This record gives sequence, C-alpha cells and structure tokens, in this order.
Amino acid sequence: MTIEPTAARDLAVKGGKPQRLAPNYWPFVVPALVVIGAVIVFPWVFTLWMSVNSWTLGQEQTFAGLDNYIRLAGDMRFWESMWHTLVYTALSVIAPLILGTLAALIFDGEFPLRGFLRGVFVMPMMATPVAIALVWTMMFHPQLGVLNYLLSLVGIGAQEWIYNQSTVIPALVLVETWQWTPLIMLIVLGGLAAVPREPYESAEIDGANAWQKFRYLTLPMIAPFLMIGVIIRSIDAVKSFDIIYAMTQGGPGTASETINIYLYNTAFSYYDIGYGSAMAVVFFFVIIALSFVLMMVRARTNWSDMEDR
Repeated sequence: MTIEPTAARDLAVKGGKPQRLAPNYWPFVVPALVVIGAVIVFPWVFTLWMSVNSWTLGQEQTFAGLDNYIRLAGDMRFWESMWHTLVYTALSVIAPLILGTLAALIFDGEFPLRGFLRGVFVMPMMATPVAIALVWTMMFHPQLGVLNYLLSLVGIGAQEWIYNQSTVIPALVLVETWQWTPLIMLIVLGGLAAVPREPYESAEIDGANAWQKFRYLTLPMIAPFLMIGVIIRSIDAVKSFDIIYAMTQGGPGTASETINIYLYNTAFSYYDIGYGSAMAVVFFFVIIALSFVLMMVRARTNWSDMEDR
C-alpha cells in the first residue's frame, strides 16, 4: 500500500497496521493562553504580591505581610466608601429596572411613531460617560442649571444636587438611571416578544383587569429577563467610576466617594500602591460574592420555574 507523503504524517504503525494520529491543537491554544496570562493572570498575581508589601512611590518597597489588610479593617473611610458603593449600586439597579419595565410595557403597544420614539429613547445609552457627566454637571448647577429653572416653574425651590452631601448620590443615580433605563427597556421588550398571547386571552375571558394580567401573567413570564437586567446593571454599577469622578471626584468631601474612587485616589493621588492593592483585592472578593449571589438567584429564576407557578 502506498501512502502519500502528506498523509504519512498523520499515520502511525501500531501492531503492523497504520493508525491515524490524533490532531494536535496546542499550537492554536498556546497563543490564547499567553494572552490570558499576560492580560489577566499576571496583573492579579502582581496585585496580590503588592498587597502584602508596603510601597509608596519614591520610597523603598518592604514586605508588610497582612499589615495592609489589618489597616483596612480599621479604616473608616474605606468602610464608608464601601457603603456608598452598595447604596449607589442598589439605587442604580432598582430605578432603571422599574422605569425600564414601564417603558417596555408602553413601547410594546401599538401607537403612531412607535419605532421612531424607541430610537429616541435608546439614544442616552449611546453617549460617552464623560460627555454625559459634563452635560449633567451644567444642568445641576445651583444658579445656572436648567433643572432648578424647571423646578422654579412649578414652585419648588432651588436644589444643590451634586453640591450637597445629602443629595449627591441620588443626583448621580439620576444620571445613571437616565443613561441605562433604555437598556432595561430593550431587555424587557425582548422578553415581552417571547411571551405567548394565549394566557392573556384566557384571562380576559375570566374577567381579569390590566393589573391582574400584569401581576399574574406578564411579571412571572418576564422574570428571567428582568434578572438578566439586574445582573448586567449590578455589574456595571458596582464598577462605575467615570461619571462619578468626572462630576464630583468623590465630593463634596467624601459624600460620593465609592470604593473605586477611594482606590484610585489612594494608589494614584497618594501613591500608596501597597494599600491600594490590598483594597483592590478585598473589593475583588466582594464582587465575587455579589456575582455568586446573583448567579444563584438567576439559577432559581428560569422558564421551568415560571411554568410551575
């Protein structure tokens, strides 16, 4: 039997019979592993190493063990920034979820110019965060801002918005809600498009009103899509940095200083690299815990569960 030269490389003799060799995929896998190691693994290993060292730029690096983590435990500014992060994340998820669902229910109906209005509604999520921050900063100005002017038309006094410690986080959440409500609307619209119409016809025959149809039919059936929106918004809100930094830099004082802002200031304004690295490690595990909780809730919210209710 004559074997072509190209085929001979793929065959091996075993027990006197030619056997085909298994294909070798490693030449294709190694470049991806190198990139993952350089972009993901090495930075985290380096961050872990820096977190157990005391290093301020311009000074000698020394091994500190767990001193940076012990320092974190007693740092009230760190715990305050963590609380700000949780509050900001919760409000930035709940508000777009409610308004986005309401917008989806409206745009799911039939009315003139529906397609055009949908396009206009999703425009905020296309803008860059820094541009949004600059525009809203001008709108929030206590004397020259358009928002206070609109409030004055209905007899409401001027607000300090991002210039007051008690209103700065709600004001930032307002910007976040304005930008990302369209995303929730698109997700929920996809869910509404997949909802069967037969249960609604049966409910109408039984005399159900609009609220009952939403409460017992629409809401359970779009719950998986709502959970997807919650996960996406939670991931995005918990790591929010650009809008907050561009608008307030964590101020006034430290009233809007989230963990991302505090970490940035520690590492790149105070040049305390070791302490900032320890902060990043702790925040990483907080994100892992949050992701684990969200994944568990997501696993319990699926179509089979909805059908069993």
